Amino acid sequence: MAKIIQAIRGMNDILPEQTGLWQFVEQVSRHVFAAYGYAEIRFPLVEKTELFKRAIGEVTDIVEKEMYTFTDRNGDSLTLRPEGTACCVRAGIQNGLLYNQIQRLWYCGAMFRHERPQKGRYRQFHQIGAEAYGLPDIDIEAEMLLMTARLWRRLGLKQIKLQINSLGSLACRARYKARLVAYFGAHQNQLDDDSLRRLTTNPLRILDSKNPKMQNLCQAAPRLWDDFSDASQQRFTQLQNLLHQHHIEFELNPRLVRGLDYYNHTVFEWVTDRLGAQGTVCAGGRYDGLVEQIGGKATPAFGFALGMERLLALLQLDETLPPTAIDAYFITLGDVAEQHGLLWAEKLRQALPYLHLLYHCGGGTLAKQLKKAHASGAKIALIMGENEWQQQQIGLKYLRQAKPQVQLGLDALIQRLKENERGF
Repeated sequence: MAKIIQAIRGMNDILPEQTGLWQFVEQVSRHVFAAYGYAEIRFPLVEKTELFKRAIGEVTDIVEKEMYTFTDRNGDSLTLRPEGTACCVRAGIQNGLLYNQIQRLWYCGAMFRHERPQKGRYRQFHQIGAEAYGLPDIDIEAEMLLMTARLWRRLGLKQIKLQINSLGSLACRARYKARLVAYFGAHQNQLDDDSLRRLTTNPLRILDSKNPKMQNLCQAAPRLWDDFSDASQQRFTQLQNLLHQHHIEFELNPRLVRGLDYYNHTVFEWVTDRLGAQGTVCAGGRYDGLVEQIGGKATPAFGFALGMERLLALLQLDETLPPTAIDAYFITLGDVAEQHGLLWAEKLRQALPYLHLLYHCGGGTLAKQLKKAHASGAKIALIMGENEWQQQQIGLKYLRQAKPQVQLGLDALIQRLKENERGF
């Protein structure tokens, strides 16, 4: 017997009993984004490697260690997308969507990074992201944070906290970077290998170190806020005031720097302490220089991405269940009913396009078919035997409510289901 071929480590199947929750999250996200005027955009899984080198930064962990990069038959270096923002910007530039325009876009799909797989961190993972272009002021930042807060409420998500920080302008960051290099350079004997490497490439990332031995050193490091210009400080204060006005609770986290080079001014994370080390559920910020960095005209931008796997793990902890995918289960008993039942099932689907109707195949006793009807999650069973067929009726049995079974003709059944709008 041939050896069973297994999925690639860190790239997981999503099984039928799991897809309902995935679809629930995607559907709620789609409705919330539409309520704020965001339109969906879709872009390829594979992009030119240069796109991510320019956008993310050649000396970041993602580009140096984690990207799935290969050379195709034409000799081009291609990469499976490790994140969505760079792809969204590239698509916007290429298709003329960004310059002197306001765009609110969202996307959903798989991303790829060659990391050590662990709970909440996989090599193929899924993100839902939203990006706003052409809006330089803090009102779009506040609105996007309000939008994410509304999404959590719609999903019934609990125990998730907002952390915010500001990286200031590019000039502020340059001043701060010089002070940070001097500080950590004076304590090189306390730096781990990753931090030593970052000292000359991306010193802000040292602040994000998860090494317990580095925490005291990082805590005592200079604060970026001390290098803010008056304009950067005023901007950050205004954002905080807006969040207070809308009763959005948040924490200031001066060590929140994000892992990508393209951020400036506001950065944020929605975090939880219920998922162990992988506590960031959603993160983003402002990246005004990225469009120009990739090759477009200077365009202000703000956006975020949420991790689907982590979000779903939180919902499962709260035992959040999606709406059942099956509304009605059609049962037939006897040859005559089996012969005509399929026709009635098709008439029901034609008259009620929203109805999720599962038709029983394979025969069996009433008890056996009712057992399968219960197991399917259906709200009602539609039962047709030979007597029902002779009377041109069907039995409607409620599976989740204490209501008596009724006999209805096809037109009456259609009217009953229409009136109840899937509540039955």
